[in-house]
Order: sequence, then structure tokens, then C-alpha cells
Amino acid sequence: MKIVADDKIPFLKGVFEPYGEIVYLPGDEINSNLLVDADVLLTRSITQCNADLLKKTAVKFIVTATIGDDHIDKLYCMDHNIEWATAKGSNAGAVEQYVTSGLIEKAANEKLDLVGKTIGIIGVGEIGSRIKRVAELLGMNVLLNDPPRARAEGQEGFVNLEEIQQKADYITIHVPLTFGGADKTFHLLNESFFEGLNRPVVLINTSRGAVLDTEVLKYAYREGFIKKLVIDVWENEPEIDEELMNMAGISTPHIAGYSVEGKANATAMVVHAVSDFYGLGKDDWFPNIPADPRQMELNCQGLSNLEIFRMVFNAVYPIHADSVTLKSAPDHFKDLRRNYVYRHENSGWELILHNAGEEVKLKLKSFGFHIGV
Repeated sequence: MKIVADDKIPFLKGVFEPYGEIVYLPGDEINSNLLVDADVLLTRSITQCNADLLKKTAVKFIVTATIGDDHIDKLYCMDHNIEWATAKGSNAGAVEQYVTSGLIEKAANEKLDLVGKTIGIIGVGEIGSRIKRVAELLGMNVLLNDPPRARAEGQEGFVNLEEIQQKADYITIHVPLTFGGADKTFHLLNESFFEGLNRPVVLINTSRGAVLDTEVLKYAYREGFIKKLVIDVWENEPEIDEELMNMAGISTPHIAGYSVEGKANATAMVVHAVSDFYGLGKDDWFPNIPADPRQMELNCQGLSNLEIFRMVFNAVYPIHADSVTLKSAPDHFKDLRRNYVYRHENSGWELILHNAGEEVKLKLKSFGFHIGV
């Protein structure tokens, strides 16, 4: 067995070496010549797994260490008997942390209370469902839009985009990128959607850049339909639109899902998929990462709940720092993403809170933090 693997899939080295030849390469250097005699390709979203890459190769199985699969040409794979798998849901905790931090940062900067505000969540899979829970913890009203789920489960609990237009103060997007069919998400929100908003919104996108049209976003921001932007994913990455980047209050280099725990989950799912495909008996494998949470001590005297949340998230994940880094060096988007130092999710932290009420402690526990004494 020969495996070609993206060298930025963490914790992977040493796992498959007993079973065959393993070649590690940067994702943008993987080409068809290197795959001529490869059985398995382990990849990330940077590698386009299409006919140009796969033709005249021996690849039988592709596993991507990402939740998205739009970089895999599924029709080509089906026509050429190539199986594929993803790490769906692996980084949900990291994206939850990113969106929560973005919501709290924007609200604190604007001196706004999130309680009673309305958030429209477009796409209610693993991540969107987590954001629903977070928004409710923050006291927000929640609108859910997910046409495939609504058809499968019934309309109760789901709304159409028009209701989000009329009621939302915040919109966050968590859909896969698809280019056709009834649920096409390519350039999902158009000019007429933004022009029909009942009030200016804060828009957050951590799904895929091409879900939103760059020129439409810039138009909507200039015209005041969008008052704040939080963007982690971009059309034409790594060549991003710098005008849009500067419009966004928070601009980051596609790292919302980049946590230690999320990457460990993703690599475990990759290993399990290959193990199952070839019967290697590694179905319970998991990376050896520290189990004890990091500890942080904070004095909450005289602070509101929102101020405490902001203090905690600024310490655990200062999202503005990632934004400053990208805005100072947008030409280094690829390197910033490639060399990103993975952060710990909420579950990797223990909080020692002085002068904090029981309500805020319970909410922080619900966010996933360990609360010490």
C-alpha cells in the first residue's frame, strides 16, 4: 500500500508506516505524477481532487481531513470507482468558539447587549446546531434556515430566508458549498436579499468563501445593509480581496476550525477511515494530546455577564489578534494558514473565577469550560 498525505495533517506521522510506503508533501505540491502508483490520498481542502489530479493514477481512496468536500470531484470519483470520506463534524467545537468570540467581540465593541437580539443561522448541521445553543445561552432569539432538514423533518422550527431578512440582527452561515440543484449555495445571498433586509446586520461567514459573492458583499457594506462583517473564508483563496478584508471588522485566514482538539478529531477520523477501508484494526486510534485543561484565573468584580464573557474569550481565543495579523500581511494568507498555531477549544480550559455569580459560571460551563474552585 502506498499513501500520499498532506504534510499539514497533524499527528499522522508514524501511524501508517508499518503498513506500507507513506509520502508526505505540502498540499499544493501534490500532483498526478506523484499519485501514479498511490493507493490512498490523504488531503485537505487546498488540494483539488479532480480529473487533472486523479487521471492515470492508481488512487482508490481519498480521505480529506476537513469537514468540507467541495474540493473533491465526486462525479469523477464515482465514474472511476474512487471512494472518498471526510472528517465531517471534527472541528465543530473550534468553529463554535470562533463564532462565539466574534459575536461577543462585536457586541462589546459596540456596547450592545446580545440579549433579545435575533440571529439567523443558515445551515443547521453539527456546527449550526452548536451556534443555536450558544446564541440561546447569550439570550438571543434564534431563526433556523435549513431547507434539506426542513423537507426531511417538517417545516416546524425552520424559517425561510425572507423571515431572516425581516427579523435578523445577526446572520451566520454554516452550509456546504454546492453549485447546483434545489439547495445550491454558491453565491447564496444576492443583492436583492441584502436590499430587502429590515435593518443593517452583522454577517459572519465561516463556511466557504464562494457561498457569498465578494462584489455583492462590498456593495451591501457600502450601502449600509451590512454594518459589521466577520469573515474567515474567502473567494479565490489564497488570493483574497483586500478591499473586502479591510471592510470586515474581523478578517481571518480560514482558521476558524483550527484547534488542537479539532485537528486531533480530524486526523482520528482519517485514520479510522483508512483502517476500515483496508481492515488495519486501528478503529480506536486517537492522537496522544494532553488531557489536563489549561488553567486561567480571572477577577470578575463589578463586571456584567457580557464583560465577563469578553474577558474569558479574549484570554482563551483573542480573535482580533488573528484579524490584525491577516490585515498586516494579506499576501501571506497561505503561510498564515499553513503555520497557524492551533488554539485550544473551550473544553481545554479550566476557569478559576473570583467574584462571579452562579449564573455566569453555569453559562460558561455550558459553553464547554471547566469551572474550578
